[in-house]
This record gives sequence, structure tokens and C-alpha cells, in this order.
Amino acid sequence: MAQVDRRAFMAGSVAALVGANGASHAAEKSSGSGAKSQRGNPIAVSTYSFWRFKDGLKLPIETCIDEAARMGFEGVEILHMQMESEENGYLQNLKRRALINGVDLCCMSAHQGFVTPDEAKRQKGVDDTIRYIEIAYKLGIPIIRINTGRWGTTKSFDDLMANRGVEPVLPGYTEEDGFKWTIDSIRKCLPKAQECGVILGLENHWGMARTPEGLLRILKTVDSPWLQVILDTGNFLEDPYQKIEACAPSVVYMHAKTYYGGGLWYSLDLDYDRIAGIMKKNNYQGYVSLEFEGNEDWKTALPKSLGVLRKAFG
Repeated sequence: MAQVDRRAFMAGSVAALVGANGASHAAEKSSGSGAKSQRGNPIAVSTYSFWRFKDGLKLPIETCIDEAARMGFEGVEILHMQMESEENGYLQNLKRRALINGVDLCCMSAHQGFVTPDEAKRQKGVDDTIRYIEIAYKLGIPIIRINTGRWGTTKSFDDLMANRGVEPVLPGYTEEDGFKWTIDSIRKCLPKAQECGVILGLENHWGMARTPEGLLRILKTVDSPWLQVILDTGNFLEDPYQKIEACAPSVVYMHAKTYYGGGLWYSLDLDYDRIAGIMKKNNYQGYVSLEFEGNEDWKTALPKSLGVLRKAFG
């Protein structure tokens, strides 16, 4: 029997596979049907879910990774404020821990602010964001959550939540000023995002992105593949499904809130079967990341939340 040259065999196999895939994609495109994913969404958990800024509950991220893997989550989202260091050795140990546990480090949630007339403060927000991008790059994380920041006229976050996230504009300025500052600042971050291959995920996290209109205005004006939308299901306090529908075509990552034991600031009765239907209609294939924001012990609340999200999005 004649021997087959291994390199020739591999080259032929790869060519055949590429040809078959190309033909398949061409057929889908010509039919006009569009490719619809038949798999469920992977479910992640934010390390915030273990902590929730509650006194005495701040866990090491290593422990969060271990517990997330044990419960059955596919990914872990890191809350930057929970990190114990930004040194490379610490970051690489987190990456190693995730690999050994068989989970992805899929996102990092960061905090910054651009809504201020103080140019130095806006530049600090830009500098911080560039630093977060570099941290995510070292961790192998492909997206970071960014905020617009807030006007700062409501000093207490508890008061902001009592006012349903609505905050007065800083005296002497307008909403147009806020949008301009935010858009200009985000644009300054884009070269580093592109260089590192880290998407900036703008979330509906109060401030200028509190509404779908504000969020999408920033997205469309910046007009870059390196700025996309992170959808938070718990940050649209009224008519959530209509607002989720408006954002869905632009979403590349999403946060899913649950409130077992009663919400820290409020509770929403979210229909995740309905939300999953909206996202599937828009062919959303990315991560659904749990942000547990209730008072129940995470040891019981997180597995229950995983079950709800797995049923809806699986």
C-alpha cells in the first residue's frame, strides 16, 4: 500500500473543509435566509454577584473563578474594583486559574466618567479606560464594560436609585454638552482598543446611556466596530422589553439581573423567556452574564439564577 504524504494529506483536507464551508456560507447568503445559531448562549457570572459591594462579602477573584466553575458557569466576568492588583503576575495567575477550571474570562467591568466640564477629569477617564484596555489585553479578555459617567448632581447612589436613575443636569450646562464630552472622550480610547483587540462595551448604566435613545446616539455617532453595546436587563426600570428590543440589534454582550431575597435597591420581575426570545430574534449568540443583585446568600441564589438563565437561553 502506497504511503500518503502527511503534509499533502493535511493540505488537501484543509482545502476541502474551507471549500465546503465557503459553499455553505455562499448558499446561505444567496438564499437570503441568514445564518441562525442553533446553540444556546453561554452563561457567565460576574464576580460582582458574589460581592455586591456588601460589607464583609468581598471575595478573592480566584475564589469566584473556582466557585463559578463548580456551579457550571461557562465564563467569569471580572469586576475591576474587586481586583487585588494590576501587576502582571497577578493577572497571569487569574488567567491560569480560569484555564485550569475550564472557564473563559469573558469581560471586565470598569468604572470611569466623561460627563464633566473639567477637561482634566475627562482626560483621567480616558487614561483610566486605556489602562483598563491594557489590563484586559493581558488577561485575554475581549471586551470591557464602560460607562459614560454621571452629572454628579445626585451625590448618593441610593438617592439616584430612588429617583429611578434620573439625575438633573449640572447647572449652566445641557444634555448636548454631556453627549459631546462623552463622544469625544470615547473616540480618544479607540486607537488603544483597536491595537489590543478589546471592544469597548457601552452599557445602559445611567448617565448619558440611561435610555436606548442616548445609548444608540453615542454608538451611531462614534461609528466604530470597537464601540458596541452591553445590554443590562436590570437598568431599564420602566417598559424594559420595548427598550431591550430597541437595543438588541447592537448588543455584543449582556448582563442579566436576578434579585433573590429582594433587590439591593429595587427588584424587577423580568421574564427571561421573553427576553431570550427578543435576543434570539436578533440572532444574539454571545454571553449572558449573571449580575445577581439580591440579598440572598450567593451560595443558593447563583445556582438558582443559572437555572433560570440556562432554561431561557439554552
